[in-house]
Amino acid sequence: MIPAVVYAIPAFVLLVAVEALSYRFLPDDDERGYALRDTVTSMSMGAGSQVIAAPWKVVTVLVYAAAFTVAPWHLSPSSGWTWVLLFFAEDLAYYAFHRAHHRVRVLWASHVVHHSSVRFNLSTALRQSWTPMTGLPFWLPLALLGIPPWMILLEQAVSLAYQFFLHTERVDKLWRPVEAFFNTPSHHRVHHGSNNVYLDRNYGGILIVWDRLFRTFEPEGERVVYGLTKNIGTHNPLRVAFHEFAAAWRDVRTARRWRDRAGYLFGPPGWAPRAEG
Repeated sequence: MIPAVVYAIPAFVLLVAVEALSYRFLPDDDERGYALRDTVTSMSMGAGSQVIAAPWKVVTVLVYAAAFTVAPWHLSPSSGWTWVLLFFAEDLAYYAFHRAHHRVRVLWASHVVHHSSVRFNLSTALRQSWTPMTGLPFWLPLALLGIPPWMILLEQAVSLAYQFFLHTERVDKLWRPVEAFFNTPSHHRVHHGSNNVYLDRNYGGILIVWDRLFRTFEPEGERVVYGLTKNIGTHNPLRVAFHEFAAAWRDVRTARRWRDRAGYLFGPPGWAPRAEG
């Protein structure tokens, strides 16, 4: 089984090359552009994620199929309303997945990979996690709603393809109605910012309406500083993939109380026990 997004990879790589060339011939002092080691790391993370995703996709399909089998009704792919429901339900599932992966440390340990670059360009979109297992529960309700598993996987691929184009500084703010309803490069630049005002904002996939509805939206204002609040300073793919898991394990191992161990795993990133006075 070949994930649908794999077919888009050659186009993604070509567009990365085009964007890199655009910085060579049309430089902009306000944009960071590309750095070779950073880009190679992003490409390596993307390649590794696809190698791991292929067998994991089989597990995902089996789980979705089991949930679909026990669903009280089965929605027809031939109905346009099924596709409309799928679009909004999948995008809401992505919002829930994305927000949880920023607010729960053990999930953040998987997602932090995507935020580990101090640059923001199309290659950053390819810097993906090597632990995709944490995402499965967030889309499972769609199968329980009676949406066929192949439709869920297809819509996930559409969302990922759309989000690839959000990772660029070359596109300024778009037409106001587009900015109001859809996720755009401007909104996603905010999401990748380590500025205090930008932390944990703009989780949307295709739509930005969930962020507006749940009050996690922040417009682009001050210049975005990309990366983490504490950057890892490495281009080693293994360290990029697993450094936060290692850090969480060190905290859990040295904690003295079970509630502190739980806090280090399930609290937000940066959680620490209160000092006892």
